Amino acid sequence: MAVPENLREATQTVEPVSVQARINRLARIVVAFREDFRWWFGIVLLVFVLAAIFAPQISPYPPLLYHPAIAEQGPSLAHPFGTDSLGRDQLSRVIYGTRISLTVGLATILLGGLCGTILGIIAAYIKGWVDMIITMAMDALLSFPSIVLALAIVASLGPSVINLVIALAVVRVPIYARLARGQTLQAAEQDYVTAARVNGSGSAKIMLRHIFPNIFSPLLVQATLSIAFAILDESILSFLGLGQQPPTPEWGAMINEAQPYLASDPWMMVGPALAIIIVLISLNLLGDAVRDKLDPRATTYVAAPLQEQP
Repeated sequence: MAVPENLREATQTVEPVSVQARINRLARIVVAFREDFRWWFGIVLLVFVLAAIFAPQISPYPPLLYHPAIAEQGPSLAHPFGTDSLGRDQLSRVIYGTRISLTVGLATILLGGLCGTILGIIAAYIKGWVDMIITMAMDALLSFPSIVLALAIVASLGPSVINLVIALAVVRVPIYARLARGQTLQAAEQDYVTAARVNGSGSAKIMLRHIFPNIFSPLLVQATLSIAFAILDESILSFLGLGQQPPTPEWGAMINEAQPYLASDPWMMVGPALAIIIVLISLNLLGDAVRDKLDPRATTYVAAPLQEQP
């Protein structure tokens, strides 16, 4: 069947526009990387993510493979980060430890951010006694240092990765709740929310389809910056023996295992410590870049709730 002339012309005109749009998008990405070096740290984080996904393929040795004859050796071509007290390859253990640290950090932010955002939106939209109860509960949680509260929760639940995620998520709920509440109070006064009420939309629909999409940017900025604190807290609690249990490799637990050997084999601590430092620096710098990109005028009010307690 012959294609109509007008349809053929439309197809010919749409295709170059689509290609040009892709070229313009790629050009904007290149310019962003060239003008702001912080975006390059996203590549660093991508390397860690790929290492966590493809750990069995890229690790030179199994992480639990014992070689007592080569225990406590320094860096070499065969073992770039040396070996631990049982002769296990430290590089392989650092690569596998990436899985737990990144998974716990991401799961913590998703769980805590989702619960906190829901509570904050409900409190600001419904107001009244609901707002008062939720605000008081969040203030009570914020009155404790985050690491102390997480330590108490995971100690009472028992040492495990799941309990660690729950504890770290709980201490981050009030951060997202306060941020979502403040943003919702502003969004609820906008004309599009008023128009939705006039059209008969229910409260749940307004909160989900009209308010949440318009407060998502500051929540995303908060998440990119908070995940670094979550990974740091996870490493601290694992160092204390409340996270992933041996022999499964995890950065904080590996530092704890290397502590007695600082005098005889200081290299044992270098691998996990270096991984933590690189990930934390990359997340903080990338989070700053995301914040400036999404809302460069809101540095003050977006950064205010970000001060997590040590």
